[in-house]
Amino acid sequence: MKIAQIAPLFESVPPALYGGTERVVSALTDELVARGHDVTLFASGDSQTRAHLVPGVDRSLRLDDKAVDLLAPQVALLAQVGTMADEFDVIHSHMDYLGFPFLSQWRVPTLTTLHGRLDIPELPLIYRWYAHMGLVSISESQRAPLEAFGVRWLATVYNGIPVENFTFRSEPGSYLAFVGRMAEEKRPDLAIEVARRVGMPIKLAAKVDAVDRDWFAAHVEPLLDDPLVEFVGEVDDRGRDELLRGAAALLFPSWWPEPFGMAMVEAMACGTPVIALRHGSVPEVVADRVTGFICDTPADMAACVARIGEIDRAACRRRVEERFSAQAMVDGYERVYQAATNGARDANGRRDVRSASTALPAVGE
Repeated sequence: MKIAQIAPLFESVPPALYGGTERVVSALTDELVARGHDVTLFASGDSQTRAHLVPGVDRSLRLDDKAVDLLAPQVALLAQVGTMADEFDVIHSHMDYLGFPFLSQWRVPTLTTLHGRLDIPELPLIYRWYAHMGLVSISESQRAPLEAFGVRWLATVYNGIPVENFTFRSEPGSYLAFVGRMAEEKRPDLAIEVARRVGMPIKLAAKVDAVDRDWFAAHVEPLLDDPLVEFVGEVDDRGRDELLRGAAALLFPSWWPEPFGMAMVEAMACGTPVIALRHGSVPEVVADRVTGFICDTPADMAACVARIGEIDRAACRRRVEERFSAQAMVDGYERVYQAATNGARDANGRRDVRSASTALPAVGE
């Protein structure tokens, strides 16, 4: 099958440091190639992939200090894909609603995986006009804010990782970990609170986006003077693996409808249990009292730190291998692609995704 993958240009594929969506695109693309598909990746020129790379820009936009208009290159990339659209059996976009005006004009099967939050009040303005677009969710909970708008869900496909890139450790470490963004919705301040409650060291690996700098300065920076707290900043793949496998547990106190949460899966791949608040996708990712603990308050999280020894670290690894591996993810997307390409053909013999089958269950259920 000839497949196009369209990635955002903010980060490379895979990202050098932070970037959940781009890690997913990388794992998906490389596994599709390994299965014999002819894959073209539209992404930044500093991407590393087994697929044929068509660069939209020379360097990822976040790392290019000369980039001013971050939207123009992505619109241009979508226009470039349009000139090649008929070459593919299916086109898979990871560019959110930005791609809708383009994808809706192409007479080949298309789908868009939504990687972000959907509880944004302006989104109905978009889905009022583009309810017909074929969408894939990354968790069942992610769908809830759009259920009233009649959008066209093709499937839920859970994100997957190359499990072999994460080192399993059978014995717990001596510190707690937090991996994510230094943002209010991720609540790193609550992770620090939990660590201080139980008197354990905590290492925080996170980036600070410009939009979050004021919140970080007001709510997190004052806590970094505590000798229990170590802020290590952004880490690369090697640093992330080392941090997670060496932890006693990952604290995941997200305070928003988390669409997926890659850090949870990466931690479990290392055998590290997850202690998380009950928001968004957490109950779909973490098996309560099997691969971690799902809590309702920071006080509950602190109480569960003492129960880390109840978790079989090997069970954490197995859950990722079975449900959240790159292989499991690609199994799901191959089903979606096949359903799309089985749609009716127009008078010119071209496939039309708008008449394709749409009802697919959540992958991994």
